[in-house]
Amino acid sequence: MKAWLDGATILLASALGLTVEIVAGRLLAPYVGMSVHSWTAVIAVVLGGFSLGHWWGGRLAGPDCDRLRGHRRLAWLLAGSAASTLLAVPALRLAAPHLDAPGVHPLLAMLGFALAGFFAPSLLVGTVSPIVTKLAVEEAAEGEVGRVLGRLFALSALGAIGGTLAAGFLLLAWIGSGGAMLACAALYGLMAALHAGVARRAAAPAALIALAALLLPAAAARLPAYARSCDAESAYACLRVVDAAGLVGQPARLLVLDHLAHGVNVRDDPTLLVQPYLHLADELMRRRGLPDRPAAFFAGGGAFTLPRAWAADHPGGRFVVAEIDPTVVRLAREAFWLEDSPALVVIARDARAALQALPAEAAFDVIFADAFQDLAMPVHLVTREWHRAVRARLKPGGAYLVNVMEDRREPRFLLALWRTLAQDFAHVEIWVEMAEQPPGRRITYLVLASDRPTEVARLAATRGPARAWARLPPDIVAARAERARVPLLTDDFAPVERLMAHLLLSPEGSGR
Repeated sequence: MKAWLDGATILLASALGLTVEIVAGRLLAPYVGMSVHSWTAVIAVVLGGFSLGHWWGGRLAGPDCDRLRGHRRLAWLLAGSAASTLLAVPALRLAAPHLDAPGVHPLLAMLGFALAGFFAPSLLVGTVSPIVTKLAVEEAAEGEVGRVLGRLFALSALGAIGGTLAAGFLLLAWIGSGGAMLACAALYGLMAALHAGVARRAAAPAALIALAALLLPAAAARLPAYARSCDAESAYACLRVVDAAGLVGQPARLLVLDHLAHGVNVRDDPTLLVQPYLHLADELMRRRGLPDRPAAFFAGGGAFTLPRAWAADHPGGRFVVAEIDPTVVRLAREAFWLEDSPALVVIARDARAALQALPAEAAFDVIFADAFQDLAMPVHLVTREWHRAVRARLKPGGAYLVNVMEDRREPRFLLALWRTLAQDFAHVEIWVEMAEQPPGRRITYLVLASDRPTEVARLAATRGPARAWARLPPDIVAARAERARVPLLTDDFAPVERLMAHLLLSPEGSGR
């Protein structure tokens, strides 16, 4: 009985600790995005909590900690883990006005949110394993200490693996991040009830604690702090549907993934492209001679704004959209007026894997990369190896388009991408809107790579809002890339976050 209880405690405590860590990244994403920087902050804070908790647990597992006192202390510590996990989401909401505010450095915001929500649960659950281990080792038979330690360490590792898999593959997709935290709080509470019952050798107190462990999370789920800020939540993002009728002047909706706008769709006019970079992509390809029955591949779906527009304009075309998140596809159909069409093919797969699975022959007039992780592009969609796969599947005269959000003053990632594309494409162009840009450092560029140049260096809208765009002079771009000494991006080395750190970690550049 003792060995079973010790093993179960170690296993579940490790599983819940890692579940909370994975969920933490999702809970922070609507405030600070999901990037290597936000994950670094979460992991550092959680590991710091575990470390301090191990130290404190070692102190609590002193000479006076016999089996009875050990269970009593575990009951209190697990109850504290339940309470702090239950309060993590409200703590983020309370911290938001102070951390998610103009002028707050993004790195400080990431660390602040991680500390506010997840240091206390990690600290308290970190105390469990030293106490359990001490009790088990002291009671081990002579010569069995090594086997006992090995069993507990193995169970701890298995629990961590199980918690990670459960959070990433099941909980976030099925009950959301808030629901996952409530479930963890309830399980911590039930573990506390079990240890309280063993310590008191009475069923009644344990039953009351177990009842509280179930009722309190159920009641907390109805509180405003636990009201879902997402219209849909997947394993990849928090998705929100924002009414954009006031912006457009007719029924329209904006899709927000985490904290980044990803597309505006107009209900009654699919071809009205509100966002300038999508408008530019449409005008640029029509100026370059988009055929009546075009074939296009889109790396990333978002609101399906441009595929929807082109499918309406060219019902005889073929538009393949690779979107890894099925929730994005479902929401596009339910809330963004995406209709099934023989011209539209959706592949629920990562864009690179989806493209490379297609025959290695020229098949597309356009390949458009419009995928983001926070402000940065996914690393595997910026490398030379990816570009070679793209080039192999473009028809003669076809174009590869890349949407890039970058710094207006020091676009180091943009220059690295230009240099990398230039290795495999004869012509690489960078286009920007000719309009007064909003304040801040971040602007949107559209990069075009092809085997033939665009015949014009300036472009005016022929439909939709009155806009104009210009191509940056190639010699100036080449000179800036040379001076910046930006690296060639490959599968072995593509430091996207480092190249964009000046933007991602700038209050002005990140839009904070």
